[in-house]
Amino acid sequence: MNADEMAPQVRSILDAARERSGGETRVSVDPRSLADAFAAAEADGRIPLIAEIKPTSPTTDGERRDDPVALARQMIETLERVRAAVDVPVLRKDFVLDEAALDVVEADVILLIARFLGDDLERLTDAANERGFQVLVETHTREEIERAVAADAAFVGVNNRDLAELSVDLTTFEEVASTAPESVTLIAESGIRTVDDVRRMRTAGADALLVGSAIMAGNVEQNTHRLTHVRD
Repeated sequence: MNADEMAPQVRSILDAARERSGGETRVSVDPRSLADAFAAAEADGRIPLIAEIKPTSPTTDGERRDDPVALARQMIETLERVRAAVDVPVLRKDFVLDEAALDVVEADVILLIARFLGDDLERLTDAANERGFQVLVETHTREEIERAVAADAAFVGVNNRDLAELSVDLTTFEEVASTAPESVTLIAESGIRTVDDVRRMRTAGADALLVGSAIMAGNVEQNTHRLTHVRD
């Protein structure tokens, strides 16, 4: 990965992630099953959805003055509070770049971004699994999906947002989803705002969705209900 190819907002987060200290002790997680949670949603007639809690988004367009380190610290505190309050799997959606970063906080699922990890993806996937984490590998291209599958990722996300330009295009998922084998749980990420978007991603092969802004903008419960109660 060439960090210079990333959008400035993304570069600042990457720089902060490299400077962060890892956990003092190795974590051991007894995770709530993401596969079971998705299956329960399907059985209940709901679209499986990972609802992202994001009071602010550091990867939106425009100039931001937030301190990436402070944002990361806030994320960890929020994750701990949320995981203690709910009985569903909780995803740590973060820029994890090395093994020490795995030990910062417990979560049921951890995000590893293929674009940032290069040849380290398989090693970090194994290290995360050894700690008990379920791993969601985020991809953006066919080649990244192939690397995720080679790393034995059970959950593969396709980000419709290009982190180099922060542009969002739902055709990204439609064009690359067929690369993933049926054994992989495929998650469509970013740009999903409407009921039609949900149908579009499901038609293209999404087993589940990851949505943030469309849920946080307005009544969270109503927005979540609107996107999960959609007939395919």
